[in-house]
Amino acid sequence: MAPPLGLVKRLLLRSGSLSHTLTRSAFIARKPDHTKPNWGKVGLTFGTAAALWVLLFKQHNEDVMEYERRREEREKRDACTGCSYVDNML
Repeated sequence: MAPPLGLVKRLLLRSGSLSHTLTRSAFIARKPDHTKPNWGKVGLTFGTAAALWVLLFKQHNEDVMEYERRREEREKRDACTGCSYVDNML
């Protein structure tokens, strides 16, 4: 039976045949420099937020107009036609 892969890695790392530079992360963690803002990201963030607000208001106005149109249609359909109710009772 073959030894588990974890055991092989530990043995190779202890023997020194694999160096630690091969396992180095591609990303470097560093503290953000607040004295030099990234204006590209700032502009993209505010631009995106503004565009989303514009789309929100536009959709809201369209929804209100559709609501008003349907309400007027419903009022016309359900409006009393005068004496038709009384005529049906007689």
